[in-house]
Amino acid sequence: MTTSQSTLRSIALEKPATIRVFERFHLDYCCGGNRPLAEACAQKGIDVEAVLGQLAAATAAAEPDKDFTQATLPELIRHIVATHHAYVRSELPRLLPMAERCAAKHGPAHPEVVEVERQLRHLAVDLLNHLSKEEMFLFPYIEALDQHRNGNGAAPHACFATVASPIQAMLNEHEAAGALLEEMRAATRNFAPPAGACPTLVGLYDGLDAFERDLHRHVHLENNLLFPRAIAMENEVLVAQG
Repeated sequence: MTTSQSTLRSIALEKPATIRVFERFHLDYCCGGNRPLAEACAQKGIDVEAVLGQLAAATAAAEPDKDFTQATLPELIRHIVATHHAYVRSELPRLLPMAERCAAKHGPAHPEVVEVERQLRHLAVDLLNHLSKEEMFLFPYIEALDQHRNGNGAAPHACFATVASPIQAMLNEHEAAGALLEEMRAATRNFAPPAGACPTLVGLYDGLDAFERDLHRHVHLENNLLFPRAIAMENEVLVAQG
């Protein structure tokens, strides 16, 4: 049963339909998901009972979603790469030129647009490097370790002592990416374009809002599902090896 003391992480994992409600209220269920719902609502000045009501309604009306808690680690990785990594790589080249044009046109009157362009460029560099590290080093190691555990092949060798080390680096980078988007949201009053904004600026802010929502889902799958299971799997293999 979901209560005000349930953590955002546990609610999102048990009832994926509730993620839409957390997005609506801008409640962080991924990087900051270990907080009780009541604490997260109090921090943002939100009525926790109103959120609980919407969570219940979302759950009751939801069609069955894919339960990623039952997916194998390779299945989860394939979904993350094909869905969320692909989204980042397709959206950033679309949003960056829009931000550049908007900063040039609207920057003199609205300096926050210039700041959004700067932060988006920073985010793009960080995120693209982040995806590459996951796909080149971390994810292949997790998949190879999964195969070894299932009796297919030798234990993989890695350039790190345990998988917890690169995972912690990824967690830190997730937090940094989320913070950049939160700063953009705050500077633009929840991605609300100023009066008289051109269609490009309207589209940019709408795209950034959607980008943030996708990143939250992306990070949720990694922080709350993939990474804890990978650490547990590696510990299981190490124990079996003696």
